[in-house]
Amino acid sequence: MSGGSGKPQKLNLPNRLTLARLIMVPFCIAAVIMPESVMPETVSRLIAFALFVAASVTDCLDGKIARKRGLVTDFGKLVDPLADKFMVIGTMMAVFYRYENVKAWLFWVLIAVIFRELGVTSLRLVTAGRGVVVAASMLGKVKTVLQIVTVSALLAEPLIWRLIPGCESMAALQPISLTAGILSAVMTVWSGADYFRKLWKYVDPQNRKIISAVRRLTNSSISITQGEQDQCPK
Repeated sequence: MSGGSGKPQKLNLPNRLTLARLIMVPFCIAAVIMPESVMPETVSRLIAFALFVAASVTDCLDGKIARKRGLVTDFGKLVDPLADKFMVIGTMMAVFYRYENVKAWLFWVLIAVIFRELGVTSLRLVTAGRGVVVAASMLGKVKTVLQIVTVSALLAEPLIWRLIPGCESMAALQPISLTAGILSAVMTVWSGADYFRKLWKYVDPQNRKIISAVRRLTNSSISITQGEQDQCPK
């Protein structure tokens, strides 16, 4: 970390919050995958839920404080989004590993989230190298909120249903988690497509020319092959 003078700086408050989030996430994941022989499921779920909510709160605070107080740093720009992805994807993967009842649909949510984040992050790194920085859009913010709601519901919803007489079976179905997961997946894909629409025009024109040339060459090869097949004696 360095400021404009190039001198090392102490961690400011937003960066400390970001680091706190990074530290909390492994403990949250550990609580999720903790076997019942070591810790009762109810306790492990409550611990994981509390840690995830605390990490999500730091995610809301660090950026606001940094912008309000003029404490934006290169460290924060780099580590904050990585911490966000680690928090959501890591906890989702832990839930997927630990609980069989949600694997059928959570798999597809994870696929959407992972591919979207890899694609958008890669594209943003390429365009940032050309001096183009696109701020988080409203779609991206809604996507993040839905992902946090999905993970929170995955952790806490079974405990809530078990407290309601006659609703124990709902704990296995987790309809709230499922609904939030579907909305999260849709918004994840939508926001990813929106980022690609905004940033693709800044991709290296030379690369786009190469891609176009490859496509033309492929189409030409297909046409030639089809022509030769038509001329072959039957």
